Amino acid sequence: MDTLFLMNSLWVMVGAVLVILMIGGFILLETGSTRMKNAGHIAGKTILTFGISSIVFWAVGYGLIFGEGNPLIGLSDFFYSGYDVEGLALSGSVFFLFQLAFAGISLTIAFGGFAERAKLGAYLVFAVLFSVIVYPPIAHWIWGGGWLADHGKQDFAGSTVVHLTGAMAALAATLILKPRIGKYNKDGSANNLAGHNQVFTALSVLILWVGWFGFNAGSTISVDGAFFGFVAINTNLAAGAGVIAAMIVSWIVLGKADVPMMLNGALAGLVAITASCAFVDTWAAVLIGFISGFLVFYSIRFFESRKIDDPIAALSVHGTAGVWGTLSTGLFATPELATVGQPGLFYGGGLHQLGVQALGVVSSGAFAFIVSFILLTIMKQFMNGLRVTEEEEIIGLDMSEHGSYGYPEMVKVEKTAIGSESKLNA
Repeated sequence: MDTLFLMNSLWVMVGAVLVILMIGGFILLETGSTRMKNAGHIAGKTILTFGISSIVFWAVGYGLIFGEGNPLIGLSDFFYSGYDVEGLALSGSVFFLFQLAFAGISLTIAFGGFAERAKLGAYLVFAVLFSVIVYPPIAHWIWGGGWLADHGKQDFAGSTVVHLTGAMAALAATLILKPRIGKYNKDGSANNLAGHNQVFTALSVLILWVGWFGFNAGSTISVDGAFFGFVAINTNLAAGAGVIAAMIVSWIVLGKADVPMMLNGALAGLVAITASCAFVDTWAAVLIGFISGFLVFYSIRFFESRKIDDPIAALSVHGTAGVWGTLSTGLFATPELATVGQPGLFYGGGLHQLGVQALGVVSSGAFAFIVSFILLTIMKQFMNGLRVTEEEEIIGLDMSEHGSYGYPEMVKVEKTAIGSESKLNA
């Protein structure tokens, strides 16, 4: 076993661990961006559904993506047992774990559209269906040698495969579940159901930012030439530009530098650069991230104006920024770096690569949305609805779904308040 094989395996293993730790970032992001009465539920269901995703990926997901089959789906290598993969200069087990982590992240993004109103059972069933029917076909088309790969679709680490797929599933869920109680007034105006902990959301962004080095730089799956360093630079620059742009636009429009918007700007920059991080120069990475910061601001306002309740901004951060990031390679991919597909429009490649990128966005996004919508509609019929009752939603999913608070101190506060009221009445 040669040294390069071992070093590649070690590097990608580090990347896999970083990506899995991003699940912790998403726990803090979704928890901090929602209300205290749902905190324990959000944290617990995220761990549980990642566990479900892991088992499903082992059983069938990996084979559906990377198995031998046809341009639409893989049909072999189910129940992966640790064997090495021919043509890979690293451990097959490490590569499997790395890809498993990506599938889990996409599912976590999809569940942003369920937040604060879905039954636990809806999470459990959709975790299986998404991991078998929604994510694997798109990943196969682009990463598993499918029909989009044959066209030269550029998506280095998953702006389309991971982020847009998850966002379109989230969109289907938000439309079926309808807005949270109290989000909109009778006249259509929106109320700000503020998250309970901005420190959590800021910490989540930092964890996700660091994890993205595993996401993007780890996708080199090689230490040869230390190219992962260049990918990491592009990743960091785009995130920095995204947070600055979101701060600028929120300050201009709102008169204040909105903290949640700044955080979303950083994430949008990370999502956008995920497709192009290995294909563009550093100046283009800054521009891609900067534009994503503006896009996420106006995208969030657009969805809210259409009465689409998106508590953690999954549709804008992962959907809108995912679309922009995917298209950006068709503009900025350089002849030297375009190891997949062709150079972008601004480097003499014409409109060909931009057209391929657009085809990938439309086909993958439409597939993820339509299939998710159909699956959720069927689930709604057979599960007597996907949403908790009005009473359960008001109480909070911590108590209604699990019988305990994520913050036990809430019980003490309520008991103290009730005791004080009783004394006053006496």
